[in-house]
Amino acid sequence: MDQTQAQDQKPQEFSFESLNMQVGVRLQFITHRRVKPVPYFSTLIGYVKDEYIIVKTPIDQGAPISLTEGERLTIRVFSGVNVCSFAGTVERVFGRPLSYVHLSFPTEILGTSLRGAMRVKTEIPALARSHAGTPIDCRLVNISVTGARIDSPVPLPSDTPIALQFGFMIPGTNQETQIDTKALVRNITVEDTGGPRAIHSHGVQFVDLDPVHYTLLQNLTYEALLADRSKIV
Repeated sequence: MDQTQAQDQKPQEFSFESLNMQVGVRLQFITHRRVKPVPYFSTLIGYVKDEYIIVKTPIDQGAPISLTEGERLTIRVFSGVNVCSFAGTVERVFGRPLSYVHLSFPTEILGTSLRGAMRVKTEIPALARSHAGTPIDCRLVNISVTGARIDSPVPLPSDTPIALQFGFMIPGTNQETQIDTKALVRNITVEDTGGPRAIHSHGVQFVDLDPVHYTLLQNLTYEALLADRSKIV
């Protein structure tokens, strides 16, 4: 599905359970105090079904933003498949040092399905190796929660799972996380660069990805979607 098709799709109604919102997932937190809505980023702490959800108070210029009980908001979340939004109100504010807020539980969730697993463009150095092979320097040129495209100077083994290591900055922080997972090469294409070495492009599928890493990759693709839709592959 291309970008235009995704934008033109009619919003559909979703259940809260279908969002599969894991603790730590990034949310876009939109206030409506001005003529133009103001977006911030937050993370999910937890929820009590049909009562309230708990999120971190968004940070702006190094400090939690000011919120008042009864204030209306819009929350947007990317589930890895759908971009969904729902209206909410601030029910209770917990100040420093906790800095979190209770929001009303969503009664109507509308969203647009993008595709099975949206990929976004990246430039991430990585190491790939077979069971007994020498690590190969490569690069992730796009990524999703289910797999990636890897460019390398030599072909990677396609008959057995490979070990894949890479790191990236966690959205909204100055911290880098490292991911070490297994992957299966599903397809290989060779691109002639005009130089002495061709580029081998691999479509790989992650195997048994850690749930924490799944959430981090979900956040990475979600923020890329919100910041620059041209990054969607």
